[in-house]
Amino acid sequence: MIEVLTTDSQKLLHQLSTLLEQESRCQPKVCGLKLIESAHDNGLRMTARLRDFEVKDLLSLTQFFGFDTETFSLAVNLLDRFLSKMKVQAKHLGCVGLSCFYLAVKSIEEERNVPLATDLIRISQYRFTVSDLMRMEKIVLEKVCWKVKATTAFQFLQLYHSLIHEETLPFESAKPSVLALSIIALEIQALKCVELTEGVECIQKHSKISGRDLTFWQELVSKCLTEYSSNKCSKPNGQKLKWIVSGRTARQLRHSYYRITHLPTIPETIC
Repeated sequence: MIEVLTTDSQKLLHQLSTLLEQESRCQPKVCGLKLIESAHDNGLRMTARLRDFEVKDLLSLTQFFGFDTETFSLAVNLLDRFLSKMKVQAKHLGCVGLSCFYLAVKSIEEERNVPLATDLIRISQYRFTVSDLMRMEKIVLEKVCWKVKATTAFQFLQLYHSLIHEETLPFESAKPSVLALSIIALEIQALKCVELTEGVECIQKHSKISGRDLTFWQELVSKCLTEYSSNKCSKPNGQKLKWIVSGRTARQLRHSYYRITHLPTIPETIC
């Protein structure tokens, strides 16, 4: 381990300390999430299955607009924070999810890339109005105490990836961070790189993450990856995501929302 840290390393460690300090401030209420997980699906109450379907829709919207992964992570964080505090009927979930997504987009993306609310609703194929979306946005903001930005596992994953490539440095970490460290640790195990393994151990020790917690999450992540790579799992076919909209909807959208794959041939005339 080196005694003197580089300026870049010091900046990364400072960012990590800041994230760890902020992490617990904007997380979903565990008791609220447990109620959702234990709820039975009767078509009216909020369930974990309905929540997962909504998250998939948010991912599709993120890919359609080409937004940053952090936008998606923040949208899911806002959704979970709201669902853990409020009893939401299944019929209102679409409006809640889209409101969380729109808040995340306006918080993360550049202003010129933020779509109009009317276009967002049209593409999502929901029947509520812009007024409904704005009203729900305000409710979400009130329930999350106007704290839109939050620390997400994606931020930790990015930071850990940067830190792990800084050889023999002392590291720090913490909560949804445990999940990020589990993913990094599994990848390093697959690479069989001793130097990087020592870096993970250094992060774990410095962050005070127990070996039991890390092992537990590593096993769950490994199981998930194994199932994903099996023939039983339906995996993407590698083709680019295609969002099918009607001709009427397409004519009403801004041209910047979709790319023209080819241009018509310009006829040449002899003067």
